[in-house]
Amino acid sequence: MTMSLSALSINPWLVVGFIGQALFTGRFLVQWIASERARRSVVPVAFWTFSVLGGVTLLAYAIYRQDPVFIVGQAAGLLIYGRNIYFLASERTRGKDTGAAAETP
Repeated sequence: MTMSLSALSINPWLVVGFIGQALFTGRFLVQWIASERARRSVVPVAFWTFSVLGGVTLLAYAIYRQDPVFIVGQAAGLLIYGRNIYFLASERTRGKDTGAAAETP
């Protein structure tokens, strides 16, 4: 069976969904690597950055899919991720040391 490239159609929203999932999965890899390096449980700023990027991308995909369960889940998660980034930014603004947990790559 032969398949030509013209017969292969890729839905752009499917690509968006996979990119969002990759970003969301990347946060766990970042956290795991940071913890292994520190030899303790660490949640780096990059974890929250990946969480927001993946969450926004997956929320866009969920809206496209019109899946209310997926939409509510991603929107709720974004509130939590955003709040954690706010706390980290507030600590830095006040000049407090956020510790190795927030600074480890």
